[in-house]
Amino acid sequence: MDTLDKTDLRIVDALQTDAHMTSQQLAEVLNLSPSQAGRRKQRLEQDGYITGYVARPDPAKLGLTVQAFVQVQTATHTPETHQAFLSLTRRQPEIIAAWTLTGDADYLLRVICEDLAALNRLVQDILLPHPAVGRVQSQIVMDQIKADSPLPTKP
Repeated sequence: MDTLDKTDLRIVDALQTDAHMTSQQLAEVLNLSPSQAGRRKQRLEQDGYITGYVARPDPAKLGLTVQAFVQVQTATHTPETHQAFLSLTRRQPEIIAAWTLTGDADYLLRVICEDLAALNRLVQDILLPHPAVGRVQSQIVMDQIKADSPLPTKP
């Protein structure tokens, strides 16, 4: 599938709002037959437009009360240090997202921890001692004013 039509985009929107929608429910929203809605949904999944479905638990209810964004500068810029740092980010469950950046920092990490002591341990005992890491700067989230939201799909 090279392009998405309006119906495909409406399916993506609907599933971002409620990933549990059945083909019957999608059909009602889209004014399609359940089999058409199911085939379109399946095609979007097979073609990689929809890569999976996840639950979004409330971090605070799970005892994860500190969220931070951590900027990391590497000590050197080699393929080996990049791979070593990627491996580190994948092993640490507190690092829930990571991006490479332009500018002063090489990476931006989104981190969720139980408390400030856990964030401190992550920075002091795991990130800073890593040979790929040159500098770390953290910003602690005071309040999240907008939750992660669906991707914009309207053309």
